[in-house]
Amino acid sequence: MARITKVIIPVAGYGTRRLPITKAIEKSMLPIGDRPLVDYAVSESIAAGIRDIYFVVNKPSTCATQIEAYYGRNAVLEEFLRDRKADEKLAKLKTAPEEVRFHYVAQDPNAQYGTAVPVALVMAAAKAGKCPAIGADECVAFANGDDFFWDGGKTSEMASFLAEVPEGEAAVIGVECKPEEATRYAVIGQQDDYMTTLTEKPELAEIGAAQIKDGKVLVNINRFVLSPGLLKEITEYVEGHDFSPLEQEYMITDPVLDFVKKGGKMRVVAAKSEWLDGGSLEGWFRANQTVLGK
Repeated sequence: MARITKVIIPVAGYGTRRLPITKAIEKSMLPIGDRPLVDYAVSESIAAGIRDIYFVVNKPSTCATQIEAYYGRNAVLEEFLRDRKADEKLAKLKTAPEEVRFHYVAQDPNAQYGTAVPVALVMAAAKAGKCPAIGADECVAFANGDDFFWDGGKTSEMASFLAEVPEGEAAVIGVECKPEEATRYAVIGQQDDYMTTLTEKPELAEIGAAQIKDGKVLVNINRFVLSPGLLKEITEYVEGHDFSPLEQEYMITDPVLDFVKKGGKMRVVAAKSEWLDGGSLEGWFRANQTVLGK
């Protein structure tokens, strides 16, 4: 079993929570400091040894997405800065190490919708040879494109996470929060470091005393290691159901819980850094304040 070198980052959709700005700017490209929101999760992943990054993008045409433009080259701008000997600014155009490869898998925002769909799309594209293959015994990381972990840029939460996961196991990061705040998330139940339950947006009364430790509970924010068995479970869940966009989302938590119920082992790793959610206006504002030290 090789170390984890691949991550799936979903960045498709219309970003309707952030309208009207997302009418013109992709949500994951909204600025946090002088970098786009998604680049924080990308940087975490690269620091963890990830070398293949699979973006699932909203790409209804042949035009490059803003993410593709950001991680690609801009020859005109390079020449402009080179002619003016602006070496310091020229260096800022290198947004990722050369050994890191970016792959773009298209998602139709009007078709199947939900956090499980990008995984199935990447697996299908890899199987069809449209992007690098994912081995039958290979684990893959999964991170959102609109949130990240931050400790001042000193360490990578993704690196810490992967270091705690034994080879071949599935795993999830748990973020601590107060029980009254946990009603907005999926609450993780665990025993001996492994998930036993995952309760989506529970009522406060549904959160058991066994889930509360030092006044806090662990919630899921969709940062995973997906084992071969879990990748198969998620893919079969998406392919085996026919929900309409207005009927039900293909939530990744559904096949994750099914995987656990069938005896699959899902290690729970508590987050070490602060989790910042840039998907909402309030979260984006707080993320900027935190990163800029305001």
